Amino acid sequence: MDEQVGGPGAGGGKMAAAVAGPELRCVGFVGAGRMAEAIAQGLIRAGKVEAQHVLASAPSDRNLCHFRALGCRTTHSNQEVLHSCSLVFLAIKPHVLPTVLAEVAPVVTSEHTLVSVVAGVSLSTLEEEGAMVMARGRHAGRSDAELLQTLLEACGQCEEVPEAQVDIHTGLSGSGVAFVCTFSEALAEGAIKMGMPSGLAHRIAAQTLLGTAKMLLQKGQHPAQLRTDVCTPGGTTIYGLHALEQGGLRAAAMSAVEAATCRAKELSRK
Repeated sequence: MDEQVGGPGAGGGKMAAAVAGPELRCVGFVGAGRMAEAIAQGLIRAGKVEAQHVLASAPSDRNLCHFRALGCRTTHSNQEVLHSCSLVFLAIKPHVLPTVLAEVAPVVTSEHTLVSVVAGVSLSTLEEEGAMVMARGRHAGRSDAELLQTLLEACGQCEEVPEAQVDIHTGLSGSGVAFVCTFSEALAEGAIKMGMPSGLAHRIAAQTLLGTAKMLLQKGQHPAQLRTDVCTPGGTTIYGLHALEQGGLRAAAMSAVEAATCRAKELSRK
């Protein structure tokens, strides 16, 4: 079966799949970089799989040591991962993918679920407040999608979307982590300019973003509604918003997501 996952971040990825049954005996990772490590950590911490039932492969020990520190098994053989595991994450760079697929193709069977993680999704998108999306391919059944979604939710929010939206998710959530950090930094620097100590300014800016995000998620409101609720006529907020509009914040943010999405589409074609 085929599926795609986007995630942080993260949060993106492509996958092909089929599962032998409801019991997940072993989870494999071909590639042992930051994304693979983050997913493995999430699965282990949530109790979805025991560390000794995780097997990761990589050409060198440079990243495998992080998996061994988690209590996972490691190997330098990609085929060994396929022989041992029915669910395998292909956490490798796009330019390496064709070579790896050719290598493992002889040992792939209909009992395998292969998950190819999209390039460019940061580790941050898979942490506690992470967000991922997944898209089902033509060979993926509902039970396969549900299994994968249940597993990935151990790493953060995971929603199923059409395949065409996976690259958009990369531009919004995967790259969005950097966009939000830039905005947080700018907020803090504004306070620093007005005389607030740097450390305090950055803590308050981060807490403001966290509190706002929680309110949006918990209340399910459109951001414009929450903005209106805190905007008093003739008050400080409307003056600040006017300055943001003069600076083109809204257009710049939209263009940033568009540019990141277009780049994600370019990478997926390589």
